[in-house]
Amino acid sequence: MAKLLLNLRNVGDDEYADVCTLLDQHGIAWYRTEPSPWGISNGGLWLREDADHPRAKALMAEYQAERGPRIRAEREQALRDGTAETFGSLFRRRPVFVLLVLLGMAVAAALVLLPFMLLRG
Repeated sequence: MAKLLLNLRNVGDDEYADVCTLLDQHGIAWYRTEPSPWGISNGGLWLREDADHPRAKALMAEYQAERGPRIRAEREQALRDGTAETFGSLFRRRPVFVLLVLLGMAVAAALVLLPFMLLRG
């Protein structure tokens, strides 16, 4: 039976490619499930053989131990250089998107709070 190795939620293309390459290099058979069109699931990387799970988990731990400090250092450097994405830079680049997301958040919060407001009145 297949085992999930990596949920692809918030996994960048570079990390996905690195993990696939790592698995291929070590002869671990895997497959990918795609995210659902409705955003219910985000897809994942699955191991075809249960027996490969402990070895794959160890490889992932090693990879993540190396990746974490490197990515943090890159982010800190981008912040120092002024090239890191911030709320302000995203708003300047995609103002309509940001406004729509903020509007959606406000509507969601209003819907959540509405029953409490109706109970007060």
